[in-house]
Amino acid sequence: MGAYAGGGEASSREEVRQVRGLVQHLLSVLRSTPTPALSRQRKKGKIGVAMVLLLPLSAHAQVSVVAAENFYGDVAQQVGGPDAAVTSILSSPDQDPHLFEASASTARSLSAARIVVFNGADYDPWMVKMLRAAKGTDRLEVEAAALAGRKPGDNPHLWYDPAIMRRVAQALAEALSAADPAHKAAFAQRLDAFDISLKPLDDRIAEIRQRHAGQAVTATEPVFGLMAAALGLAMRNERFQLAVMNGTEPRASDTAAFEADLKTHRVRALLYNLQATGPAAKRLLRLAQLQHIPTVGVTETEPAGTTYQAWMTGQLDTLDHALSLP
Repeated sequence: MGAYAGGGEASSREEVRQVRGLVQHLLSVLRSTPTPALSRQRKKGKIGVAMVLLLPLSAHAQVSVVAAENFYGDVAQQVGGPDAAVTSILSSPDQDPHLFEASASTARSLSAARIVVFNGADYDPWMVKMLRAAKGTDRLEVEAAALAGRKPGDNPHLWYDPAIMRRVAQALAEALSAADPAHKAAFAQRLDAFDISLKPLDDRIAEIRQRHAGQAVTATEPVFGLMAAALGLAMRNERFQLAVMNGTEPRASDTAAFEADLKTHRVRALLYNLQATGPAAKRLLRLAQLQHIPTVGVTETEPAGTTYQAWMTGQLDTLDHALSLP
């Protein structure tokens, strides 16, 4: 990705020059002020004013960004850096995203946001409703589904496709630049750094694909579906997965087919959602364990203290190990 053109560096040098000149002038004034007069100046608060003036002229308000999900918030922070203040609404891996209900604090965060980033494709419909209710004339919105050409009914777990995350990062860089043109060059540099940081993830995907493409796997939900496709894996029991994701009871025939895959060892691994496991999924998870079929837990929310890149790579490593077992 090419860097944006910008005069941020020259502007920063000029600001530093101005600050140095102001500091030297104020210091010379303070040195020439007699002690009693200096004391009177302190009492009047003029020294406090001088100290405020000593703050860097380049200080600026950060761009307020609200992310529906924390992996988009992570990308926004990586691209925005110190020039963005990011708030993520869904941020706990212990929370079931499908059961989330927006609160008054969520509405307040949205009302103050300059940029909002969310998934779309009916994954976070509460966000769409709140955006319509909290209309902002200058608010910028980044919707991952729109960028990827996805619609309700498609697999909404778009963050499991690094190519889509690149588009989200690009859109965020453009939105941040529109909100804070003075730091356009910095946003472009961080966008390039983000793109480069995904290269090891791309390489890991290619490596696993070369080693395991064509192997059959199954899952209790389609959380990992887009990544499984990128790996060239043969995903089975997709009707069962959609039923679980949509909160409906899977058909008896779909459950029977799933059980048969496990009992006959037709699949090499079972992927399951660590954040939302209903009764039907739990039964199949226990059956897989009884049949000594490797089980791999995946999450819909980025764990605390990590990054999108590390999160994805860690789950790939776990799956690679499971598929490599005899």
